[in-house]
Amino acid sequence: MDGDIMGSIQSLKGTRDILPDEVAYWQWVEGAARRQFAQAAYQEIRTPIFEDTALFARGIGEATDVVGKEMYTFTDKGNRSTTLRPENTAGVVRAYIQNGLAAKGGIQRLWYSGPMFRYEQPQGGRQRQFNQLGAEVLGSKDPRADGEVIALAQDLLQGLGLVNLTMDLNSVGDRSDRAAYREALVAYLTPYKDDLDADSQDRLNRNPLRILDSKDRRTQEIVAAAPNLSAYLSPESKTFFDRVQQSLSDLNISYRLNPRLVRGLDYYTHTAFEIQSADLGAQATVCGGGRYDGLVEQLGGPATPAVGWAMGLERLMLLLKGLGPAPQSAFDFYVVSRGEAAQAQALKLAQALRRQGFSAELDLSGSAFAKQFKRADRSGAVACLILGEDEAIAQTLQLKWLSSGQQASYGQAALLQDPAALRQQLQQARAAMSEA
Repeated sequence: MDGDIMGSIQSLKGTRDILPDEVAYWQWVEGAARRQFAQAAYQEIRTPIFEDTALFARGIGEATDVVGKEMYTFTDKGNRSTTLRPENTAGVVRAYIQNGLAAKGGIQRLWYSGPMFRYEQPQGGRQRQFNQLGAEVLGSKDPRADGEVIALAQDLLQGLGLVNLTMDLNSVGDRSDRAAYREALVAYLTPYKDDLDADSQDRLNRNPLRILDSKDRRTQEIVAAAPNLSAYLSPESKTFFDRVQQSLSDLNISYRLNPRLVRGLDYYTHTAFEIQSADLGAQATVCGGGRYDGLVEQLGGPATPAVGWAMGLERLMLLLKGLGPAPQSAFDFYVVSRGEAAQAQALKLAQALRRQGFSAELDLSGSAFAKQFKRADRSGAVACLILGEDEAIAQTLQLKWLSSGQQASYGQAALLQDPAALRQQLQQARAAMSEA
């Protein structure tokens, strides 16, 4: 179509491109997460981006803002109600049931990473298409499982160099506890109904616990004197929560009790937690999660205790960018060439190096050597391989160590004959670059 008529097509509101300069941060996090999960025996699971709408309506709760206001739901060509996943715990549980993971017995430790979708006003660190990293433990009712998943999140964030982190912790009890508390909360709030903000008025009968999360100042003043959920916990729930706190103390993980923390999804039971950063302003939560012992059974599986968390990657990226450049391994070789024969040989040389496990960037500009050398200096490579007309005729090359400027001539075939020796030279040059 004629571009003048159509105009420039832009990305949709609430979506954004992740460009190569920024991808380094994502790869940094993904690499750290993979190592962390592998050390703790968590296995990766990948679920579909879209699911049957009923999964989220039943799992998350029809009275939640996510289901009521924020889901991307459409009717597909088979006349099925389909939804882009707004979160992934429900999808992981569906996969756990459908694929018979429950029948295998034992404990399933799973993790995932990928895009989620919610139709809400874009804000700092949250888009309509956003990314989450998550961990789930299914099959354990041991409070130590809560301690383990929380420690996993803390270790990941601290290992990335983040500071100024705090953790809020609460118990939302079991269904009976919450039913009793809900009745007491509604009784307290009803006389103040006209003073509540519009969203809280709507939630009063649908999902009153969410009023505790309101950011409206007048509503917060009213809620400040509301009864605490902790007063409605059964002895069993209190004992469980005490053991969770003991696990965290044993792991030297600091936290603060927040009786107003309820999280936004209906499937939470017992433990609820959020990890926040003081460097993010109003949208401070980096990671949140808790226990959801009833969800597997609610979605048609056997009664299965479970606990997990999700971490917003866009908010995490905002924090990491404040720490400086993402760590990157120095590239091995930057290959420059001039002249038809040299350029053909340079292509073959770069590919031969890659096949032996080295990283090599081939300059394709065809520009003068001086310009190519400047790009080599900016590339972050350890060494520059130079081929001109003389080298093409002699089947040689010049190898220049970019940190020291030292240069030597090699036969092209000879350079590739001893990969181990070449790797050792690269390691020594990298060490010198680090010291400099």
